[in-house]
Amino acid sequence: MRKLAIHFATAVFLAGCGDVAKLPDTSSVGAAPQLPEPVRRLIPTVHIAEAERWPDGRQPVPAAGWQVTPLARGLDHPRWLHVLPNGDVLVAESNKPKAPDEPSGIRAWVMKQVMKRAGAGVPSPDRISLLRDADGDGVAESRSVLLERLHSPFGMALVGDRLYVANADGIVRFPYRPGDTRITAAAERVTDLPAGINHHWTKNILASRDGRKLYATVGSNSNVGENGLPAEDGRAAIWEVDLATGAKRLFASGLRNPNGLAWEPTGGALWTVVNERDELGSDLVPDYLTSVREGGFYGWPWSYWGQNVDTRVQPPRPDLVAKALPPDYALGNHVAPLGLAFSDGKLPAPFASGAFIGEHGSWNRQPLSGYKVVFVPFAGGKPQGQPLDVLTGFVSPDGKAWGRPVGVALDGKGGLLVADDVGNAVWRVAPAR
Repeated sequence: MRKLAIHFATAVFLAGCGDVAKLPDTSSVGAAPQLPEPVRRLIPTVHIAEAERWPDGRQPVPAAGWQVTPLARGLDHPRWLHVLPNGDVLVAESNKPKAPDEPSGIRAWVMKQVMKRAGAGVPSPDRISLLRDADGDGVAESRSVLLERLHSPFGMALVGDRLYVANADGIVRFPYRPGDTRITAAAERVTDLPAGINHHWTKNILASRDGRKLYATVGSNSNVGENGLPAEDGRAAIWEVDLATGAKRLFASGLRNPNGLAWEPTGGALWTVVNERDELGSDLVPDYLTSVREGGFYGWPWSYWGQNVDTRVQPPRPDLVAKALPPDYALGNHVAPLGLAFSDGKLPAPFASGAFIGEHGSWNRQPLSGYKVVFVPFAGGKPQGQPLDVLTGFVSPDGKAWGRPVGVALDGKGGLLVADDVGNAVWRVAPAR
């Protein structure tokens, strides 16, 4: 009987049941997105592009006047990128770690099957590879495993002669010399980071400009606290880590799942992209790009986009809702923004000033949203206007995911790099010659 119930629930979930978006996509983008009444359903909307990978002869489609080349193919679930000063490109090949304390039950099992369809059901390679494009033609001639036997690595940062890596449970560091293609030294623990159920396992890091601190993202352990609020201690937050001592403090909180981190070049502020909550309908809640205020609280789980209360969360906290900060810029509902990189001013218009964002793509919306790389123009240190498509074509005409963009990074040679964890590639987008 239980097996029959599981099969029935799976069929219902994977059939793409649920509501359909009624508002135009433009209504959920910008500084003042439209926020309709929530849609609550016993079974949430599930509509996802099944992972299929790129057919021969196909690749993403760049913006007009730009071209795309594969920096590297045949990688194993590439998630995040870091470009070293000598031009070498580090790629974190990684996936969710196994955990003994995952939620159980029919719903959790079904959602696991959904994630497998999305291409996330593969073992974590737990390594960082190094790509070298010595002749600058946009294709790496050499590839080597720089580090292995990590624990679901994601963010990377080079500070002086130390390479920092954010594993799923903490930050470690290794000695690094320019030109290294292999590091065999043992990891030195810098600090632990909240881990456990790992509803959101990715941990990103960004060094301060003076190299004295790291900023680390930690996503929530649930959608809206359904695993219990004690499981969220220290999560849905950005931490500040002192590199000399390993001591850390909460820098900002109430950010459901922050991923990309970057310093805005004009005003110098810290910015992040955040995956907001699910299961309130196809027209809620917008994921966002925002500057991060020290000590700021951004609402999760009690409210979204400022003081919009989520009544699913009990007990209520009107005191926290009252101080929740609204984000700067909505990116659209369920687009799943992960990668973030600011233009360095060396790229031509229309991508000279603004933020590149890798949108991994929706599962809780009809129709699909995200599954592309976009550019948000900036003026005076703030977002201006509608996003521009940079790299599209990740979804096939029949709705399969040929690829899904994750991390983005400027390569210092006039190009943008994009990690594609379903296509198992790193793409380079640059002005056409």
